[in-house]
Amino acid sequence: MRAMFSLLGLLIVAAIVLMLVKQQLGGLKAPAAARPGGAASSVTSSGPGSGPAGTLTQPQAVGQQVQGTLDEAARRTAEAASAAGN
Repeated sequence: MRAMFSLLGLLIVAAIVLMLVKQQLGGLKAPAAARPGGAASSVTSSGPGSGPAGTLTQPQAVGQQVQGTLDEAARRTAEAASAAGN
């Protein structure tokens, strides 16, 4: 019973973290969309050897990787909680 409550608490914390990550990622995407000709065009117009040319796609890739990892952790937690309940 105690293990089940621990896993339930872990599942709740994982859900809260996922919600906060989604809110943060949504907040990061909104300012970039608000400036269509701003910093984004200056970064993409630079050449491949000039440094920050890949900085626009890198945060998105990291965000997707983090989201995938958090989804996987939530899935594993849910599986562990259901296994503990049986």
